[in-house]
Amino acid sequence: MEYRKLYKKEIDRKLFSKFIRHQTVTKCWRREEGEWRIKDAPFIDDWTEQDYATLIDCLKHTLESGGFVYGAFLRGDLKGFVSVEPVLFGGKQKYLDLSCIHVSEDMRGQGIGKVLFEAAKKWAKEAGACKLYISAHSAVESQAFYKAMGCREAQEYCQKHVEAEPYDCQLECSI
Repeated sequence: MEYRKLYKKEIDRKLFSKFIRHQTVTKCWRREEGEWRIKDAPFIDDWTEQDYATLIDCLKHTLESGGFVYGAFLRGDLKGFVSVEPVLFGGKQKYLDLSCIHVSEDMRGQGIGKVLFEAAKKWAKEAGACKLYISAHSAVESQAFYKAMGCREAQEYCQKHVEAEPYDCQLECSI
């Protein structure tokens, strides 16, 4: 596996040609009456062509604004990526937003996500953050990954993320 920074000129639909976003979800974390509970919530999460177009625009914007985009490649094919936005927020928390982290379905469970997450933490620390903020998919498997990375419920919620993805879990990770 080769890990490296991504550049704006290479972020296009072709970059994702061997990337498999697919995720079959059966159970998710939901907050009910102030308590986190695992609930049945079956669905298939996959990206449409419009989702890829939006992702490409977002990743390019992240780089244009001074943020971080980092990828994992197997024989030249993108198999995972992470992005961190460059603007500090959150009062005393000094958060930077981990805006994306995804590993191709065919490569999950091999430690790629951990390497990407650690690279994001390193970059965020160098950029002056104390914590990463993650509006994270609520699937049980996704939450297990974040817990293994040392994440916990955010002390301050970013309202923009809550409104955009009301079922996401709002997390933070000290760096």
